Amino acid sequence: MTNIFSDLFGRNNDPKSIVSFDVMDAIYTHLYNEENKIEFKMKGIHDTVSVNLYSFPGSFDYEEAQNEIKKAGFKNAYEVLNEIYKKINIGPISEEQIEEGLEFDYIHIQFYTEPTPEAKKYLKHILHNFVVFFCCTNSLETNDFKMLYNNSYFLDYTKGILDAESIDINEPKNDAQKLGFKEFERILQGICQYLNIELPESVELPSQENLLPEEVEVTQETFEEFIKLVSRGDVDEKLVQKQSKKLLKNFKKGHKEYHEIVQGQWDFFESIDAWNSDWKFDPEDAEYFISEMIGEGLNFDYPEETYSHDLFPYIQSALEKHDLELMTYDTHGDNYLFFVANKREVGRIIELSELTKIEVNKL
Repeated sequence: MTNIFSDLFGRNNDPKSIVSFDVMDAIYTHLYNEENKIEFKMKGIHDTVSVNLYSFPGSFDYEEAQNEIKKAGFKNAYEVLNEIYKKINIGPISEEQIEEGLEFDYIHIQFYTEPTPEAKKYLKHILHNFVVFFCCTNSLETNDFKMLYNNSYFLDYTKGILDAESIDINEPKNDAQKLGFKEFERILQGICQYLNIELPESVELPSQENLLPEEVEVTQETFEEFIKLVSRGDVDEKLVQKQSKKLLKNFKKGHKEYHEIVQGQWDFFESIDAWNSDWKFDPEDAEYFISEMIGEGLNFDYPEETYSHDLFPYIQSALEKHDLELMTYDTHGDNYLFFVANKREVGRIIELSELTKIEVNKL
């Protein structure tokens, strides 16, 4: 009985939490036995969720990684791992284990969230990296895990993982971590759903809905709905029919070059009530053009010497009083193409944007 309690003490395995060893171990087992890399779409998540099983030293056994290791001041991948273990309070790998050439697996999970209010000025999404290392707590067998976190791109992978910080999922240190840590629970539920991993009944699920997008056929009606929503219904039915046919035709071509992808999309937005502006604009311009788009005067308060994207919070606050929201078509250039949507329809617009591949963004 004493041994049982000592094995359980201090373990990262709250039976009610989805962020627990049993869940992580189930994900690891699938990655190890079935496929070591998965990418999938999840409702409410920009782009894809990426889950990879890597190992020390195996995953670093190529020239670029070896150069990164030397650049970081280490001789080999084991030294890098011991430096990481030191950070997350896991005992070092012994010389005997190194000589045996043992592999030490870990899981790297990546996903995006909406940016924090402050980050919205310069980012459309925030990347979150969770790196999971398994360990033993009061046991001779693996029964626990520790995590590193980073919200930067791993352009130099060795540096990225060394710069990541040890975290407690229940104690975020800033707004970006609050966003990422809260969403991480839903991400784990999505991973388990995607991999058909049955969660213990004791786990309190972050979401009661299906987290994976249903297979939906994109039709002319899909584009018609999109057009009506982004124009707030203020569009001629003949234009709806004409533009939806044109957009569907281009969609089916499956272009890969940007200028071909946006063929027709730009024309469509130009045909409805939209505002094309470069990246720099004055508050007076915003008030004038948005007033034109909504058909009534819009005035908003803002601090002096405030311009361009710094005006977005003040514009949105003013539009919110009208149950409206400013959005933008992603031109991938040095300009904005703004439109105004009904606030209650923004979520559906984003869903349709994913389906139609017409990139629109919240601001």
